[in-house]
Amino acid sequence: MHKPYQELLGHPPDFEVTYRLFTEEEGGRQTLAFQGIRWNFLYEEFSTETFMIWPEFLDKNGVILLEELEPIYPYGIAIMWIVSPELRRTVHQQRIKVGTRGYFMEGSRKVGVCEVTQILGLLTNSIK
Repeated sequence: MHKPYQELLGHPPDFEVTYRLFTEEEGGRQTLAFQGIRWNFLYEEFSTETFMIWPEFLDKNGVILLEELEPIYPYGIAIMWIVSPELRRTVHQQRIKVGTRGYFMEGSRKVGVCEVTQILGLLTNSIK
């Protein structure tokens, strides 16, 4: 069973995205993806560096998928978790806005595209 990142990281998610996973024909994964996958994030606009910003996928009712062996949907909503508090403050708080587009990255390969739809704890998670 997937342990929600809020329990692991001790703060709310940073932002929410809509996403679409690429098909194998588009260069996406050849196998299914499951909750707990820790893809990196690449900004569409600043496409030179990937960051440890992990997706946590929601079901069609907006509830975190807890079953690790159930494949995630090829499109939907995910909440995003910035792993580095320092980079949240120095990089991501300036770059992430509603409408920011980016990619889920598996190594150097884009496996999905996403767009920020809502800012959640991004601006308050760094405040101690």
